[in-house]
Amino acid sequence: MNLFRLAGDMTHLLGILVLFLKIHTTKSCAGTSTFKRSNNSNQLCQGYMDLIVKYYSLYNTLFKLIFIATSFATAWYMRYHKVVKHTYNKDQDTFRHYYLILVCLVLALLIPHGFTVLQVLWTFSIYLEAVAILPQLVLLQSSKNIDNLTGNYVFLLGTYRALYLLSWIYRFFTELHRIRWIPWVSGLVQTALYADFFYYYIKSWKKHEELKLPA
Repeated sequence: MNLFRLAGDMTHLLGILVLFLKIHTTKSCAGTSTFKRSNNSNQLCQGYMDLIVKYYSLYNTLFKLIFIATSFATAWYMRYHKVVKHTYNKDQDTFRHYYLILVCLVLALLIPHGFTVLQVLWTFSIYLEAVAILPQLVLLQSSKNIDNLTGNYVFLLGTYRALYLLSWIYRFFTELHRIRWIPWVSGLVQTALYADFFYYYIKSWKKHEELKLPA
């Protein structure tokens, strides 16, 4: 545990809570990709299999359980709530996400962390998490109006990944100097995907303008 990891976890949780608050209060999931939320639920369950395999700490266990519960709650709202599910705009959420799943699965089989079922699933979850934001970003590009809560939600998710990169750098220089190529490269790719969004988010915030992404 270090300050960057703690800040990253808190930012991640805040991002999920912001989205949950938006859906719960407005009874709308407009501008939100269902793939991103469903993938978070699945990815959390796969990537957090260490909860079953090995106990690390009370903080680790509680925080991961909270992440899983809140991710499933937002995914349920979007898919099954009698009001919210009708606000989802399928015509705008057009990214062919099954390509992401297929490519990440192939990569996990070819370049896994280890050749066991749990390790392949863990690797798959890491690869998929790295690119899972793409459908959400494409959806925002096609949206004429990006509300503040949705913009804040995506910004917080990107900030969480950037803080985790800083955490990995800190751990490399202060702990065992162990290189972990799979999470490092995946984290770099994921953070890079947010770069364009960060630019327009900060630009709109400084000018007090409505957030819009270039088509």
